[in-house]
Amino acid sequence: MAARVRIPRTELDVHPLCLGGNVFGWTADAPTSFAVLDAYRAAGGDFVDTADSYTWRVEGNTGGDSERVLGDWMAERGVRDEVVVATKVGSWPERPGLSPENLRAACDDSLRRLRTDHIDLYYAHRDDPDTPVEDTLGAFDELVRAGKIRYVGLSNYSAERLSTVLTLSERHGLARPVALQPHYNLVERASYEDELAELVSSADLGVMPYFALAKGFLTGKYRPGDAPPDTSGPMASARAGGAMAYLDARGERVLGVLDEVAGAHAVPLAAVALAWLAAQPTVTAPIASARTVEQLGTILPMAELTLAPDELAALTEASEDTRLAG
Repeated sequence: MAARVRIPRTELDVHPLCLGGNVFGWTADAPTSFAVLDAYRAAGGDFVDTADSYTWRVEGNTGGDSERVLGDWMAERGVRDEVVVATKVGSWPERPGLSPENLRAACDDSLRRLRTDHIDLYYAHRDDPDTPVEDTLGAFDELVRAGKIRYVGLSNYSAERLSTVLTLSERHGLARPVALQPHYNLVERASYEDELAELVSSADLGVMPYFALAKGFLTGKYRPGDAPPDTSGPMASARAGGAMAYLDARGERVLGVLDEVAGAHAVPLAAVALAWLAAQPTVTAPIASARTVEQLGTILPMAELTLAPDELAALTEASEDTRLAG
């Protein structure tokens, strides 16, 4: 069984792979999502990430779809107390921004969809420059005191705004964010490592990176000389074009080292990419999604995979961005 990881400043010990719920009710229908969640739980998984905005852009959906699927699964299986639920607020047009009024309403909506009385980790999905930080923090604090949420997190925050939030939460004695959800992976390093990592470390925040597999690129699915992926149709990969953008000289170097390390451990490339990310200072648990049980099988091995120092170094060196060198 995989070792647990502790989200700093919390009582939450979680599985080292956070299962992304962005595909629930979209590329994974409800029965398939249930199967993925069942398999994740059977492997010891207990940390699921969703958002109220998933998946409102999909034709036929209304928003909150992923939360509903997760809530229905927890209720049907009777496992709410065994799952650490993370969800987000602020980027759904039906419940936009981080005003106190919206936070209260959105939280109640999410609780109903999730069929629970509390959210373990409630993220601000993105910064809201139009709402005073003190007002947002006061509303989060109110929700914590009411028992509706246990801990506060932030997603997509700049270092400057993150610093402001941390300073004001401590100054006013309000619920302090314990987690950050940034865009960070083996081929997207600079914005996090150069701008956020030092602050995150000094503030002792848990980090749950999203796009941990670079829109699928780090699975090895996209290779030099491949035909452009088909992105037509509702079930086609909406991220394929973005993944192909990584297929430059650096991307090819990364794939080469991933191939070597994955071969040495007899695991899928995705597991190696996630293990590299999990081994980085400040990272608590990478987020990755799976639209089938088979896909889940390619990422779960990361939980018990320990890369040797020379393997980590080789991957780090291959992924260095040298475009600005010289």
